[in-house]
Amino acid sequence: MRALVPALLLLVSCMPSSASTSQSDATVRPGIEVFLGDVPQALRGKRVALITNNSGIDRAKRSDIDLVAQSKDLKLVALLAAEHGIRGDADAGKKIEDETDPKTGVPVYSLYKAEDGTPTSAMLKDADFILYDLQEVGGRTWTYVSTMALAMQAASRKGIPFVVLDRPNPIGGEIVEGALLDPKFKSFVGMYPIPARHGMTVGELAQLFNQKYGIGANLTVIRAANWKRAQWFEDTGLPWVNPSPNLRSPDALKDYPGTVYFEGTTLTEGRGTDRPFEQIGAPWLKAAEVVGVMNEKRLPGIRFEAITMAVLPTAAKWKGQTIPGIRYVITDRQAYRPVRTSLILIDEIRRQHPADFKWTGSIDRLTGSDKVRLAIEGGRLPALLDEWDREAAQFRIDRVPYLLYQ
Repeated sequence: MRALVPALLLLVSCMPSSASTSQSDATVRPGIEVFLGDVPQALRGKRVALITNNSGIDRAKRSDIDLVAQSKDLKLVALLAAEHGIRGDADAGKKIEDETDPKTGVPVYSLYKAEDGTPTSAMLKDADFILYDLQEVGGRTWTYVSTMALAMQAASRKGIPFVVLDRPNPIGGEIVEGALLDPKFKSFVGMYPIPARHGMTVGELAQLFNQKYGIGANLTVIRAANWKRAQWFEDTGLPWVNPSPNLRSPDALKDYPGTVYFEGTTLTEGRGTDRPFEQIGAPWLKAAEVVGVMNEKRLPGIRFEAITMAVLPTAAKWKGQTIPGIRYVITDRQAYRPVRTSLILIDEIRRQHPADFKWTGSIDRLTGSDKVRLAIEGGRLPALLDEWDREAAQFRIDRVPYLLYQ
């Protein structure tokens, strides 16, 4: 079967299904609809291990789990849960335990319980292929992408197909920003040398990882129908669901590739507040002074507001306190560069608060090298950002062979 699957699936991923011909050409449809509209003959009747969560839905918000379980062409035998769990409601970093899905009776195996997050042979013992559908958010640190890469490796070792149900990149497919990850800093928040903001879909990343970095899986990507690279999430007409508990809006996703770096500092990135990743803060922050300087810089597409924010008692940083904060207000999504913006803000906060500002142990993993920390400490951030712009421009060219959308 393995020799036949790629050719048959390629036909599905590159041609409209029978269901698609009745839809408007302007309607964006996620890969799950394209796939189930015409399941490839080579996979009909096969047993599926499905990696998904609450973000795996069709346009009617029907769950992939229910759709696959109800399909007459497939047999759902296992569910694999990434970070945040099969329902997407577990907090960041919380270990997920195995369970049984109450609706389908299918076993749910945790990929976020073991150290490396790789599907085991026991998890895949009944599976003929792995089906993957998790919403990508456009930033390298998003752990779902690492989950995908590790699952592709497991599929390759077992000799079974790996099928990605693609979805639009919610912050668009055109803008690329930030340096490539240094392989010496490889971790679960960045496994391969891609920029902080890569401008690719999860299916395109799968092709890049598989071909350029040698995973060698029997990979097929089922493309999202009718998506164009210039479209952001708000342009697709697709229903919004929180891809994780702390990413609650399209604007939060636009900030995330940069504001995630505050996790590597003693400031909160907004977890435990009403606007995670859209605002940052600390008890010692002179918010008004910092905002004044930052707004004078007139960074493209963004302005800042000094605020006061309440932090829940369950938060990791500054729990239960009401603290000064800075809110990001996006004025032009196309001009805004979240990676550059957040690093300039971190640099300014450190300059104004030399005694209070501290790095935490995760900053190098999050930024993909030790260059940011050393550049800010050495007063060389502008030169580093210019270097990163050149790296991002080169990656934009290098990624072309793996792109699936115009």
